[in-house]
Amino acid sequence: MGDEVARHEFTREDRTRYRTKVRRCLDVFARMLRESRFDFQRPMAGLEIELNLVDEAGDPAMRNTQALEAIADPDFVTELGQWNLEINVAPRELGDDAMPGFEETVRASLNEAEHKARDAGSHMVMIGILPTLQAKHLAVDALSVNPRYELLNEQVLAARGEDLAISIDGVERLQLTADSIVPEAACTSTQFHLQVPPEAFASYWNAAQAIAGVQVAVGANSPFLLGKELWRETRIALFQQATDTRSDELKEQGVRPRVWFGERWITSIFDLFEENVRYFPALLPICDAEDPLAVLERGDTPSLAELRLHNGTVYRWNRPVYDVVGDRPHLRVENRTLPAGPTVVDTLANGAFYYGLVRMLAEEERPLWSQMSFSAAEENFLAGARNGIDAQVYWPGLGTVPAAELVLRRLLPLAHEGLVRLNVDPVERDRLLGVVEQRCLTGVNGATWQARVFHQHYDHSSLDRPEALRRMLRTYRDLMHSNEPVHTWPVG
Repeated sequence: MGDEVARHEFTREDRTRYRTKVRRCLDVFARMLRESRFDFQRPMAGLEIELNLVDEAGDPAMRNTQALEAIADPDFVTELGQWNLEINVAPRELGDDAMPGFEETVRASLNEAEHKARDAGSHMVMIGILPTLQAKHLAVDALSVNPRYELLNEQVLAARGEDLAISIDGVERLQLTADSIVPEAACTSTQFHLQVPPEAFASYWNAAQAIAGVQVAVGANSPFLLGKELWRETRIALFQQATDTRSDELKEQGVRPRVWFGERWITSIFDLFEENVRYFPALLPICDAEDPLAVLERGDTPSLAELRLHNGTVYRWNRPVYDVVGDRPHLRVENRTLPAGPTVVDTLANGAFYYGLVRMLAEEERPLWSQMSFSAAEENFLAGARNGIDAQVYWPGLGTVPAAELVLRRLLPLAHEGLVRLNVDPVERDRLLGVVEQRCLTGVNGATWQARVFHQHYDHSSLDRPEALRRMLRTYRDLMHSNEPVHTWPVG
């Protein structure tokens, strides 16, 4: 969905033509897999971080157009809401200098962008959900000024046929109806990309699914929405509901949601693309002029534009990616489970834990997913989102255990060995995994820090909720720039 799309009115003929074309792309993709036409020489990794813009008080700043003009950096792009931006970090080979290279690049880019954004009356915040958002900020006119967002909004609501209903039960309860997909813009995430060879894709995707619950538990950073304290990673529930094209009747019939954990372990990346085509009608039936079969048969690389666009409208928490760089196709796992923030070092610690752990699990002789039901992995995911670092999760051979204990006893050593195999610098490896270890030992991640500081302000003073949340966020913003990991942040 990052691709530009023009304003469009879709006809029945458009949808019929698109369905035919996307199935043709799927057939060509299957042939490319059989003929091993994919680039893979070394493990490449990439990173995207979604950001929020706030004003001096800490309230949303609807100024992403002005901020982008001031930043003037092609790595920064718009996102769905006018208070959102995204930074795309150039991929690099996982190895000695990968993690410090990512950290240096992101910190330098964000510092420069923050300096320039101030001229547009904005500050940038890396956080899963901006806690100072209010219902008035979620009107349809808060969509970014870009035809693709307006078009997506129209198609989601047309498919659903009624307003969106959002209901989240957590520490408190929130019920909301929305006449647009703008609530989705409240969800700001970090996306880790990992390029893998076709024959190993299923193992890496299965491994990423298996650890999703633990990832969310230790990295949770979204405890508030519209003034209510909900899940520790409220973003998970909100994102699913804010893009749901199903009416209540379709839910009862078992129609799959477009934000989807999945329902089974896979044996090939083809399984995921084939499910996309089989289960999900087109949201944006836009056809490209390319004939993918003709391109393939003349020895060139097809873009598979329709298949890629369709894949971009099915929001798996671990998404398969087909891409072409320098006329060479490759495959990636896009890990979308984690929120943005709290700091760059926290983000890279999450990345080191993920990259090291999936490397080890994908290469085990007896795969983890042969010992664990897919439904158990999904239950872990929801438990991690609801309860954060206090979650209880299931793990083969251990049963149900505290997520923090599982990380300390079992998963950090595996991640350590995985980073050794990836040739990550030992000092960086130990520093970043040490951040995850200390979160588990102290019980503090972004979500618990936010909740504790909010309650200090709200429970022990005369501040109302909006002002207590603003004060917490302003402190968060200042500490974010220190790049000290969140478990070290003062609460008082």
